[in-house]
Amino acid sequence: MGSAIGPTGFILLIVVALLLFGPNKLPELGRAVGRTFREFKDGAREIISDDDASKRKEQEKAKPLASESAPVDKPEDKRLPE
Repeated sequence: MGSAIGPTGFILLIVVALLLFGPNKLPELGRAVGRTFREFKDGAREIISDDDASKRKEQEKAKPLASESAPVDKPEDKRLPE
């Protein structure tokens, strides 16, 4: 039942945004939304890297010596798409 917004839906959204905010405010709103998404993405990356760092520390504490253990696998790439 979840239908996607088609081209006419986007046109309608743009017209409504122009009527509500005016052509002078739209670039400012776009910049603000872009900054918000960028900060969110940076925060998510920081959380992921903190989790990876804590996991690595726990694994290092659990291992006796690196020379006695098997080779370490490469960590998964958990970066967010840009």
